[in-house]
Amino acid sequence: MQKNLDRRSFLTAVSMLAAGNLMSVPSWGFGTSNAKLKIVLVGTGVRGTSFWGKRLVDQYSDILEFVGLCDINEGRLAYAKTYMGVSCPTFTDFEEMVSTTKPDLVIVTTKDSTHHEFIVKGLDMGCDVLTEKPLTTDEDKCQAILDAERRNNKNVIVGFNYRWSPYMTKIKELLANNEIGKVVSVDFHWYLNTYHGASYFRRWHGLRQAGGTLWVHKATHHFDLVNWWLDSDPAEVFAYGALEHYGSNGPFRGENCRTCDHKKECKFHWDITKSKRNMDLYVNNEKYDGYVRDSCLFRHDINIYDKMSAQIKYANDVLVNYSLTTYSPFEGWRIAFNGTDGRIEAWLDIPWMENSGMDQAELHAAEMSQDKKDDKERKPIILHKNWNDYQTIEVVSERGGHGGGDKRLHDKIFRNPNNPDPYKHSAGTRDGAMSILVGIAARKSIESGRPVKIAELTDLEPRAKRL
Repeated sequence: MQKNLDRRSFLTAVSMLAAGNLMSVPSWGFGTSNAKLKIVLVGTGVRGTSFWGKRLVDQYSDILEFVGLCDINEGRLAYAKTYMGVSCPTFTDFEEMVSTTKPDLVIVTTKDSTHHEFIVKGLDMGCDVLTEKPLTTDEDKCQAILDAERRNNKNVIVGFNYRWSPYMTKIKELLANNEIGKVVSVDFHWYLNTYHGASYFRRWHGLRQAGGTLWVHKATHHFDLVNWWLDSDPAEVFAYGALEHYGSNGPFRGENCRTCDHKKECKFHWDITKSKRNMDLYVNNEKYDGYVRDSCLFRHDINIYDKMSAQIKYANDVLVNYSLTTYSPFEGWRIAFNGTDGRIEAWLDIPWMENSGMDQAELHAAEMSQDKKDDKERKPIILHKNWNDYQTIEVVSERGGHGGGDKRLHDKIFRNPNNPDPYKHSAGTRDGAMSILVGIAARKSIESGRPVKIAELTDLEPRAKRL
């Protein structure tokens, strides 16, 4: 009876999290009884095995256990089992895994274009589902997920970690408190450097059919933040984009970085052999599915954009100007909210504004790190009030784990789902859908040369104020 009550309480908690509901949910006894949450993972790439794999094993083994791992690549499966430190069975067939292990929760970390397949199957097989962002890559797959959640008494949680960082939360707090009055416009610019930005073009993310372009795979993070900060849904998108730097634009190309004849002259050359993790996870398992992790940045089949700019009109009439750069000399972002009573300016990792001594590769590694060391920093947010001097607000922030968002997201889902969430950090299917629909609309706008309405894409109607 205690085990059943525990799992029933967890399922209630999932429904509250997926809905972004502020109601208190029951506390369960995982960790105080012998009942643990049964989890399966499909997709054993770097994100699945680390953030949704090893970190959960290391931090939450008292309340959860992995009962199955699934991937099309049996070599990666074997590596994942060892790397994560689990003893569960492995599967190459998802439905066989779910039928055999009967999990409470399915975690989806496969290639973006296949997220919908496992989300829909998981829901139809009676499981709640937690998916890595993006929710999926086009409007038809998005609609399929919406329909599957509606026909099943089950829920989807989307792993938006950036929302949970203290710095992002402070921006949300200032806006929620109407510190600058009604927001009327936003300028938001994200810069990927020649280390991190280039990495997307080496991987399957460089193929539109696999990742939906960076409008979806990467910018879903950014659009979700804006949706959440503004507490409104996007209504219309007009965009420009082009592939002008990577792909066929390169001066030379090779099969991959390891075997390339242009190692000495290519400034983008990346030596994967220096990373034991990448060698063990990817290179040693190429023979199973042919996936090459260090593909050439200038191969002809790259078909995504490397420069992007969009104007987004929200249902509450806020206008957002957004851009994404993929080969910047530095990595960071800056945003400004213009309101009727003032302006908020925020940024992270702009070198001349922070005097950071980290090189760009180190900076990205630090952000992705799941180390538990104390790396707190003080970051400024500038609050301007009309007719008054500006105010600098210092936010105690963190470098690792996406600005401290990773651990807070995990704690909310697995440890403290009934804790108060006054700023509605928790994200469900609608949040995931609205974030990707901006990017999908941007793609369609570029192709058609016209503004695209969000309501054209699925049966979701944009709301001026989110519930």
